[in-house]
Formats: sequence, C-alpha cells, structure tokens
Amino acid sequence: METDEIMTEVNTEEPVIEKIPDEDYELVYKKPSALLETPMHYCPGCAHALVHKLLMEVVEELDIQDKIVGVAPVGCAVFAYDYLDIDMQEAAHGRACAVATGVRRILPDKYVFTYQGDGDLAAIGTAETIHAINRGENFLIIFINNAVYGMTSGQMAPTTLLGMKTTTSPYGRTAEGMGYPLKITEMVSVLPGAFYVTRQAVNNPTGVRKTKKALMNALKYQKLNKGTCLVEILGNCPSNWKMTPIESMDFVTNEMTKTFPLGDIKLPKGEDLKLLNEEGK
Repeated sequence: METDEIMTEVNTEEPVIEKIPDEDYELVYKKPSALLETPMHYCPGCAHALVHKLLMEVVEELDIQDKIVGVAPVGCAVFAYDYLDIDMQEAAHGRACAVATGVRRILPDKYVFTYQGDGDLAAIGTAETIHAINRGENFLIIFINNAVYGMTSGQMAPTTLLGMKTTTSPYGRTAEGMGYPLKITEMVSVLPGAFYVTRQAVNNPTGVRKTKKALMNALKYQKLNKGTCLVEILGNCPSNWKMTPIESMDFVTNEMTKTFPLGDIKLPKGEDLKLLNEEGK
C-alpha cells in the first residue's frame, strides 16, 4: 500500500527581526538599585521578597542608601544582607531591638531599622521589643507576621491563629493551654515611647501600596526623633501553611485579618507632622 508523501519547503534563511528603536519604549518600572542582583532563598510566593523590594524602593526614593543601617536577627530573613545593598548588622535571636538601640545611639545621624519575624519579635524577643519601645528608641521595627515559625518548619508561634494547624499544634491551636494569638502591635501602641504604629499586608495590590507608604512614613518620622515606629506586615507562608501562593494570599485576606485587622493604630500628632513638613521645605 502506497502512502502519500507530503513535501514541505524548508526555509533555511535566518528570520529577519526588526529592531524597535529604544525611544519607542517608556520605562514604567525598574528594580530598585539598592536591591542586589542575587537570587533569593525564600520559598516561592513568600512575602519576604516582596517586602525587601518595597523597603529598597523607599530607601532609593528617600536617597538614604548610604545613611541607613538594618538589623536582622535569626529567622527566614537572617540573610537579608545578601539582598539589601545597605549596611546591615546581625543580632542574636530576638535581640534586634537591643542591637538597634546601640546602633542608633552610636550613630544618631543614621536611619535604623530592624527586620523581624513573629517568632523572633513576639516570642524570644518580646522583652527587648517592649522595653525598646517603652524607652522611645528612635528607630523603625519592621514586624513580619506570618503566624508560624517559618525557618524551622512551621511550629506554632505566638501569633498563630486559633484553630490553625502547625507542626506543634497538629489538631489546631486552642485557647486552653496554648493561649490566644498575641497582638503585639496593639500592645505596644499604648506605650508612651511608641510614635507611629500600623498594621498592613501585602496580600493584594492595594495592600502593597499601603505597606510601602507606611514604610516611607516610618523612615521619614525618624527625622523628628520622637520615638519608635512599628510597621507590622501580614505576610503569607505557602510552604509551612501547605498552600499554593494564591491560596495563602486568600488566607491572609479571609482569615488573618479577622484576628489582626489592618490599619493605623497610633498616628503622630498634628503638630509633629507640621514640624516634619516644615523641615522638608
């Protein structure tokens, strides 16, 4: 039985690609210059990478890359110095606020911030955090709340939600014996040394914009030397939550915000903002 042969003509010539002049393009976004060209070790979909980007965008826009010092303790973000092209100082587990106190007092002209997870800040570092804010130390605390110990395989953290399953609460957290989720941000907002306290999230575009604005304001407020700023950021942890990145974002929206409502908790007084505006003129 004969088969039909289908003949095809092969074009051996190289395709002609027309180059569009550069002037036909408009640059709408670029990676912040203060973010190093280093592949990040964070799990796919993790909030840390996004917050790093936002923070370095703020540093670039304020033009303070050579005027800022970050403090990173133990946790998922312990290697922040590999990604942020600024001066960084490591701290022992939970002791970031104590180290930041020393840095700020020795270098009073520098902008200083800590970058801490909930296990670090709200558990082993509770004392250092509360006392630094009570003293009104003039630096920014960036508090990443993903409701678990992220680096060490997802154990229950002080911020774990009621009913939430973790490696150390496999049947879900209960108030009896395990206590309630610790609302650090509300707790410290009543301290006289707290100047600006807010809780934001990076679970959607609106949240990302508000988080960036909060970080921008908190760093600007250091010029006033009026006390401690704390920006809590609700972040997702797809790996330890056993969810896809999209599912974890929905969990932040639908579950985490019920326990940790978003918004400003303590704002500067009008006369303080007036001083800041006058200084900027």
